[in-house]
Amino acid sequence: MKTIKTRFGQVEYNPDNLLHFPAGMIGFPNLHNFIVMPNKKEGPLFWIQSIDDPDIAFVLTDPSNFFLDYKVEPDETEKNYLNISADEECFVLSVVTVPPDQKITLNLTAPILFSPKTNRAIQVILENSDYNSKTPLPS
Repeated sequence: MKTIKTRFGQVEYNPDNLLHFPAGMIGFPNLHNFIVMPNKKEGPLFWIQSIDDPDIAFVLTDPSNFFLDYKVEPDETEKNYLNISADEECFVLSVVTVPPDQKITLNLTAPILFSPKTNRAIQVILENSDYNSKTPLPS
């Protein structure tokens, strides 16, 4: 086990369980390794904490919890980044923004594709999408 000091306090993690972004995240190309923070509250939101920069953490969610028709399928290049074959499971996640006014938005134009088999993830940009990078949660 290793320990990292974060905004959440001292956090122990197993290096074998890191969530790895081979290409980093959009705007954060040097952040490759994250841990999923234990969820202390029930609900669809959770945090990932950067190991590379302890000051950086993101709130994520499965956008299909809010937008039932939201679907993203990885292409061949994305499957290669994830080290998965066509029939292997891939989850779609969205970065959540919680501004001071509490009007929560999801970034549906730049989803994160995650393979639970390989613990690898990539953030992609959807071209020609009707979705928005600041899509409000439905009321």
